[in-house]
Amino acid sequence: MPLPQGMLFCLGMLLMTGGGVIVLCLGLPQQSAPLFGVGLFLGLGGLALLVSGLCMAMKNLQVAVPGHFLLHPRTGTRFSPQQALAIQRRLDRIRREMSEDSVSRAPDPEPSLPSTPPPWTMEPPPSYDTVMKSQENSEQLNLAL
Repeated sequence: MPLPQGMLFCLGMLLMTGGGVIVLCLGLPQQSAPLFGVGLFLGLGGLALLVSGLCMAMKNLQVAVPGHFLLHPRTGTRFSPQQALAIQRRLDRIRREMSEDSVSRAPDPEPSLPSTPPPWTMEPPPSYDTVMKSQENSEQLNLAL
């Protein structure tokens, strides 16, 4: 482990231990609030140093753990020359087929609309007065019930 991460780990553990001793033994909140605050501050500061040291160590970790993509560096996709040639040929063939399809096949013509509309087979809607009278009658029936 490099020196900065080791120092952060040791200092973090030391501060956490000191803060814990102060909080648990000397500074109970009922007896001495300032000592409790100092102990809590030291403990949380030590925890922060410990976590930052751990993050630095994980960032610099170059060990390849099989099956875990987060712990080894990204390599990208690499193909052998034969695979690259086969993929390029397949893509070229697909492009040629797509361009031939677009040139040789004309779009289907849209059906033309008839010059006259079809005859109306539905009955005409009721007049406004008829609708209003039927609503008034239905409201009167609902109130009577």
